[in-house]
Amino acid sequence: MRTDRRVSVGVDVGGIKVGADAPVVVQSMTNTDTADIDGTVKQVIDLAQAGSELVRITVDRPEAAAAVPHIRNRLDAAGVNVPLVGDFHYIGHKLLTDFPACAEALAKYRINPGNVGFREKRDRQFSTMIEIALQYERPVRIGVNWGSLDQELLTRLMDENARLETPLPASDVMHEAIVQSALLSADRAQELGMGKDQIILSAKVSQVQDLIAVYTKLAGRCDLALHLGLTEAGMGTKGIVSSTAGMAILLQQGIGDTIRVSLTPEPNGDRTREVVVAQEILQSIGLRSFAPAVVACPGCGRTTSTVFQELAEDIQNYVRERMPAWRETHHGFEELQLAVMGCIVNGPGESKHADIGISLPGTGETPAAPVFIDGEKAMTLRGADISDQFKTIVEDYVEKRYGPGSST
Repeated sequence: MRTDRRVSVGVDVGGIKVGADAPVVVQSMTNTDTADIDGTVKQVIDLAQAGSELVRITVDRPEAAAAVPHIRNRLDAAGVNVPLVGDFHYIGHKLLTDFPACAEALAKYRINPGNVGFREKRDRQFSTMIEIALQYERPVRIGVNWGSLDQELLTRLMDENARLETPLPASDVMHEAIVQSALLSADRAQELGMGKDQIILSAKVSQVQDLIAVYTKLAGRCDLALHLGLTEAGMGTKGIVSSTAGMAILLQQGIGDTIRVSLTPEPNGDRTREVVVAQEILQSIGLRSFAPAVVACPGCGRTTSTVFQELAEDIQNYVRERMPAWRETHHGFEELQLAVMGCIVNGPGESKHADIGISLPGTGETPAAPVFIDGEKAMTLRGADISDQFKTIVEDYVEKRYGPGSST
């Protein structure tokens, strides 16, 4: 059983609530050059339309910082109000100071304490970013990454561990360094006047067991909102499986207030895939509903026909295409359950469990497809256009149950 959400302080990010009693928020990040205004605007719109509720953009040099307010204006003109998060490293203090329009256009600043500055500059440059965030009333994400961890802190903890009678494994010390870096930076931000309701923490690693260990420790030592994800999940199925394996365990324990699936895109791949995967993780464990669920059997020797496979894919794509329109006027359509089954063994039973289900003929079965609506057999479809007939049934059901004037 999934446990209740961990208690955390809520943070407002451009009108999106993160933490406390809010649903777990899905976010993503562009991979365009932010100075390319046209390209970045297009990708942000794509990510937002796919369902990303926050979109992070790189702000790494003056040209990028100068582009941010133009990107915000273009998005607003297009009616896309998704909050933008600025990702800063090394010279964030300078960019936020020199480009006040950028500081104002962003809804949140991401600060990496491992590279905000070194030695005597660290506190001064970190403080500058916090003070600007306070000036513009913007929250921050203090995002520790084990690939750019504060080496002074890590060295000190390693030295202390070496002097113990029974030293801990190096991995445990690394985990502690990551957690301490996040918590110490959060403490400093609060000393400068920032409230807990303006701070989100993250502690990114790239291995599943490290992710679980670090976030479990971090969640037990603070009540700040947490952003969850692997820092480099990988490509394709590897990235999807790693992200799901790590985050699902933590989310099941109530840990995590906002998530990102950091997939490496395939060449010319669709950046929005990371948004869909994040949504499916949350939906599969019952935390949120984003799209109607389509249950389909895997196929076996009883289903030599490919019709049910093609229909399942066709319906899945159809639902995704209709989502933007349904979202505007059909409240609650995300809860819809569909079933596309391949033969008589489990087909009728599974179809009865769904809101709408269809059982296609398997090998040697009569070429007919019974349709079940709300648990009752409603009709039988025949012919070469079963897919179009079934789509019409789905469309009518959504309109009656979730459309304007419906009782749902």
